[in-house]
Amino acid sequence: MNFAVIQTGGKQYKVAPGESLVIEKLPGKPKVGDKIVFDKVLLINNGSKTLVGAPVVSGASVHATLAEEGKGEKVIVIHYRQKSRYFKKNGHRQPFMKVTIDAIK
Repeated sequence: MNFAVIQTGGKQYKVAPGESLVIEKLPGKPKVGDKIVFDKVLLINNGSKTLVGAPVVSGASVHATLAEEGKGEKVIVIHYRQKSRYFKKNGHRQPFMKVTIDAIK
């Protein structure tokens, strides 16, 4: 089974061709259907041989297609100090991108 470990958005993900993956929003303005190339590949396994990078595998890349963009569930943040009339309430929705892995090269 082919798989790779990539790094994006400060996180590491184990990916295989055909899988869908929810990642942090990428910089720029990619549109749904655009091709995305991840070049920070930390490990590649093709079933018989494993390549481990130090820190990345040179010349390796993972190709993906942007399937969806959106925002996650709302997280409510409350700051409160008792006896001082201090109360702040904030909401946050983290943007995300859903990508489909096409190939590991």
